[in-house]
Amino acid sequence: MNHEELAHMRRNYIKEGLLEQHAPADPFALFDLWLEQAVATELAPTEPNAMTLATADAQGQPHCRVLLLKDFDESGFVFYTNYQSNKGLEIEKNPKAAMMFFWPVLERQVRIEGRLEKVSEQESDEYFQIRPLGSRIGAWASPQSRPLRDRAELEERVVQAQSRFQQDPPRPPYWGGYKLVANSIEFWQGRPDRLHDRLFYLKQSTNDWLRQRLAP
Repeated sequence: MNHEELAHMRRNYIKEGLLEQHAPADPFALFDLWLEQAVATELAPTEPNAMTLATADAQGQPHCRVLLLKDFDESGFVFYTNYQSNKGLEIEKNPKAAMMFFWPVLERQVRIEGRLEKVSEQESDEYFQIRPLGSRIGAWASPQSRPLRDRAELEERVVQAQSRFQQDPPRPPYWGGYKLVANSIEFWQGRPDRLHDRLFYLKQSTNDWLRQRLAP
């Protein structure tokens, strides 16, 4: 990669702006609208429900990875993972987290910060049963975040799990959902000359949010 080219690499955003008079008082209503529009425009090049999740370990070192949003409502944003993974162990020690959605076609970002809590076992069971069979087998086969000898070891574990569970693997007790209960949500809309629109919602009470415009 040419480093000089990298330094000059940028695009000028041209989409319509995000103005207060067009933004609802409820941030979840705006997120629902933006996600619907992302599904309509972003599905081919990307996964519109993909988001970056950031957590921090006991030493304060941040870690981030891309996951898929699987549900949301006014109580929070839900994803599923292995509770014994690195992220699961980090969440157990420090439940504060942040997630970010980026929709490049729409020139939009959404940043969400708050506290993670486990969803109910019933919710985890219900979601696990609608996963493809291969993904359910994989949840048993993969000791997520743990070292493996090589790819062959993982494939051996898959064969063992298939032999054990056949067509009906139950949800592993160490696998399930987390919900990010938001205390702030920021909507970012790209604008020309880096003069982007940023509307920031800060939770005041259960159903009350303070909305502010932030400088780009």
